[in-house]
Amino acid sequence: MAGYKLRENRVPYYQALFQEGAKKHIRQWNQTSRSRVLLYPYYVALWGGFAGSMYMMTRMVFGHKTWFGKG
Repeated sequence: MAGYKLRENRVPYYQALFQEGAKKHIRQWNQTSRSRVLLYPYYVALWGGFAGSMYMMTRMVFGHKTWFGKG
């Protein structure tokens, strides 16, 4: 617990960061340096799942119940 007591207070840094981002109309979840690292895999999974669902729904309309081929 000694490291916890002697830690630097990061609240003023993040407060200034978020206030500056709000002035530039940047969404809160895109303001930190780690945002891209965390959000891009999420976006890939989100849109990849959506695209896969749309692809398979279209195939089901045409009577194909598998991802590839006529099966």
